[in-house]
Order: sequence, then structure tokens, then C-alpha cells
Amino acid sequence: MRADAQRLLPAILALHDRIRASVVDAFTAQGRESMSDVAGDDDAGDTIYAVDRVSEETLVAGLEEVARDEPLVLVAEGLPEEGLVLPHGAAERDCRWRLLVDPIDGTRGLMYQKRPAWILTGVAPNRGADTRLRDIELAVQTEIPLVKQHLCDQLWAVRGEGVEATRLDRVSGRTEPLSLRPSRADTIAHGFASVSRFFPGARDVLAAIDDEVASVVLGPPVKGKAACFEDQYISTGGQLYELMIGHDRYVADLRPLLEGVLSDRGLPHPLCCHPYDLCTILIAEELGLSITGPTGVPLDAPLDLASDVAWIGYANDALRRTVEPALLEALRRRGLLPPV
Repeated sequence: MRADAQRLLPAILALHDRIRASVVDAFTAQGRESMSDVAGDDDAGDTIYAVDRVSEETLVAGLEEVARDEPLVLVAEGLPEEGLVLPHGAAERDCRWRLLVDPIDGTRGLMYQKRPAWILTGVAPNRGADTRLRDIELAVQTEIPLVKQHLCDQLWAVRGEGVEATRLDRVSGRTEPLSLRPSRADTIAHGFASVSRFFPGARDVLAAIDDEVASVVLGPPVKGKAACFEDQYISTGGQLYELMIGHDRYVADLRPLLEGVLSDRGLPHPLCCHPYDLCTILIAEELGLSITGPTGVPLDAPLDLASDVAWIGYANDALRRTVEPALLEALRRRGLLPPV
């Protein structure tokens, strides 16, 4: 299976390049305002914007070409929840592969030209509705740069074969190898460590967890000094990249755990991370990062569009041993996890 997945890699890389180019070209030609228009709501996922439609159309057209030789099931944000069988007319039972794709992860930051977004793809042997993140054999993630940005990165991994990465210079057209070096620090002191709190509703709870972990791990604050920092990157793929490139020490996205808190406050179910946001965790794990669920077990989830997923990523095992006990205790004390 790994060798067969490897054969799909050139086509997936080429497709990511096409999506990246189509999105950047659309922003250049049409401007930020038109790309920010709401195009619809995805019942299983997030709001769909005009820029999302650009990437979806390029994605489906490109995979139609790939599927002529290798029928597949495409599960992607913005497309039907049951997935698309490609080529059209093929039967799902004839598909060896199930692809989970986020055509643009980090739409809001990109559509306001604040921060790059990412194309995320995970390729797994097709087991129908039983297919899970842990089945993914090939993962690719590609940076969609801001219009003013000339360098952008692309990362990929085949299970058991390590990680490769390149950096494209859009001005010269030159592509060079990129070395990914996750942080080896065993402390969050003077580094970036973040509990995600993107949206209103329970930011106070998440901030309190963040502060408690920092206090337990680092001790009390020192006057006039910053003990550590945070980065609220509204892109799961981007957060994973920041861990993989060595910028961040740990990231915790705990939004699904807050459903009860929000309900008690008369607020609706929160917008959460979904499996398609995490379909490239294989790359992080091949680099040696620890990616866990909220209780510390290895992260896993169905290969679908609707499941809510809480996750924690640590740059290395030594850092995990430092942070995880304090983080899990902070969650249990607030009733967000069952007691041990």
C-alpha cells in the first residue's frame, strides 16, 4: 500500500501547485473584497467563501484526471458529506483510495491577506465509512501565500518513509529543499505555546487554562518579563507547520471540550476543528512530534467532515512530559475531562 500511495504523490503535488496558483491568481485579479464574499454554508463544516469555490473547482477537476487511472473517493470541505466518487460513474467498491482534503485551511486569514493558508490532503486505503485518520498513508500540505509573499513551502510524507519539504520562490520560479527542525526545547520558557481561542464564547476559560499551565510549568511571573508567548494562527495546518518548522513548542485546540460550558451560558455548539483540518498529522508524526487527543492518547478520528476533534501537539517528547501533566490537570479541575 505504501508503494502504491507513493505513486500518487507526483499527481497530488502537481494538483496542490495548481490550487495554489489558481487561488493566488484569483486574489491578484479580483481583489480581496470579492474573494471574501460568502458563497454558502456547509452544514457539516464551516462557512464557504468565494475563495473556497476557486480551490474546490480546481481540486475536483484535477482529481478527475487522476481518477481516470485510479478511481477514488474524495471527501472534502465544501463538497457533499458522503464524498464524491471519481471519475463520475465509477462505483465506490472499485476505489482503492479515500482522500480527505481541505482545499483551503485558514480561509479567513487568507481572504483578508493577513496570513497564509494551507492545502491539506490525506490519502488512505478506502474502507468506506470505517476509514480513519490513522489509515492515512500519504499526506501533503502546501502553503498558499499572500499576494505580497514570494516564498511558500510544501511538505509531504509517506508513512514510514520520513518527510520531504521544498520552498518555492515565486519570483524566480526556483524550488529548493527545505529542512524541517522541530524545537528540541524541553520548556516553554521564551518560546511560543498556545491554547487556541479563536472565537467568542468561552475565551475566558481557555485563557485561564493557558495561564494555569504556564504558571505550573514556569513558576510565577517576573516583573517586566515575558515568560512565554502565544500565536493564534487560525489554521490547523498552519499550527502544525509552526510546530514542524520549529517556531512553536506546543499547541492545544480544546474547543470540543467546551460544549457544556457554552450550553450553560445559553450559547450554541462551537465551531470546532474537523478531521479534514488534521489530515496531515502524518507529516508531523514522521518528524517525531507527539500529536494527541485531549486525554493524551494518540489522535484519531473518522475520515469525515462532521466530527469535532480536540487535539494537542507537542514539538518533542521531553516537552510533552513537562507540559502534559499540568494541561490535563487544568482540564480535569474544570470538569472538561473525566477524573483519573
